[in-house]
Amino acid sequence: MRSVLAGLRRWAGIGHDLSTNAEKWVSTAGGLVGILGVALVSQSQLGLAGSASIIASMGSSAVLLFAVPHGPLSQPWSVFGGHLVSAIVGVTCVKLIPSPMLAAAIAVALAIGAMHYLRCIHPPGGATALGAVLGGDVVHQLGYQFVITPVMLNAITILLLAFLFNAPFAWRRYPAAWSEDPGAKVPAKAGEAGTPLMENADGR
Repeated sequence: MRSVLAGLRRWAGIGHDLSTNAEKWVSTAGGLVGILGVALVSQSQLGLAGSASIIASMGSSAVLLFAVPHGPLSQPWSVFGGHLVSAIVGVTCVKLIPSPMLAAAIAVALAIGAMHYLRCIHPPGGATALGAVLGGDVVHQLGYQFVITPVMLNAITILLLAFLFNAPFAWRRYPAAWSEDPGAKVPAKAGEAGTPLMENADGR
């Protein structure tokens, strides 16, 4: 039975979570701070209804920035470049393709390709491209201004918040290049040895 369960875990991709409860709550608090900042920016630019799809894409970014701040998809160029190029692609598709369904599919596809070539793969960028197409009249009326406000402004906001929020924690300072030691141990409890936040591929 255990071997069956172990096989199912491997098949499903369920890994061993090495983070402590404290680390989980730090990530949770970071997501709260990040999305509050982004929501304020988006709502001031688009209003509550128009900002919904854009806040959703930044919600995905918040998961990466505050739960896995040293991951390659979480680094500044991935976040900034991924959102911007995806927004440009999305707005262009709205202008050139009359069918919203076709425009949405092509926007996401081209955003993936553009992020690949620009080396800024950031999965939430796909949602940004989709938001540019399906965000409604309030988004469409902005045209390419949408790329600057709210998308670029949101990307800068969440990056700054990630830098400031993660700075007090030596093991998760952001970006990864500024971390004293990305493999540093996370404190489990006061007075106890920590658990590694991440391991190298060779297990060291």
